[in-house]
Amino acid sequence: MKPLTEHDIRASFVNSTKGEAKRMHVPKDLAERPWDDLDFLGWRDPAAPDRSYLVIELDGRLVGIALRRATQAGRARKTMCAWCLTTHSGDGVSLMTARKAGKSGQLGNSVGAYVCADLECSLYLRGKKSAGPGSRFKESMTLDEQIERMVSGISAFLARVSS
Repeated sequence: MKPLTEHDIRASFVNSTKGEAKRMHVPKDLAERPWDDLDFLGWRDPAAPDRSYLVIELDGRLVGIALRRATQAGRARKTMCAWCLTTHSGDGVSLMTARKAGKSGQLGNSVGAYVCADLECSLYLRGKKSAGPGSRFKESMTLDEQIERMVSGISAFLARVSS
């Protein structure tokens, strides 16, 4: 992924008002992010742990969405991320919901997916981050194919947000 600026990030959101995008917390460490290893930029809002954000380039344009993390109490079993297929124990995978764009979102409609709570799927795929022993199973697909599958899953999720 190419490095993004704060302006690029704020202008990309499809399910937030301009005021919400202006007020959202954007990471201060953009210059230090491992851009070559990222297929999308995902982060949690340090001021509001239930809020997360995702920005990805699709078809030559940036698309950003605001997400809400569902709270989970007493969840001890292992769960797999729908996008990168990394298995996490505890609260490493969360139900992330996104308000739909436009009128549908204003009416309260949303979509959700169980994904890595830290939104660092790209780093798990590349082995740059681990969720513990046995969290990634050996696949016959190449890394490029796994990345393509993950991006397709995110793209399908974004299509549901935008519809």
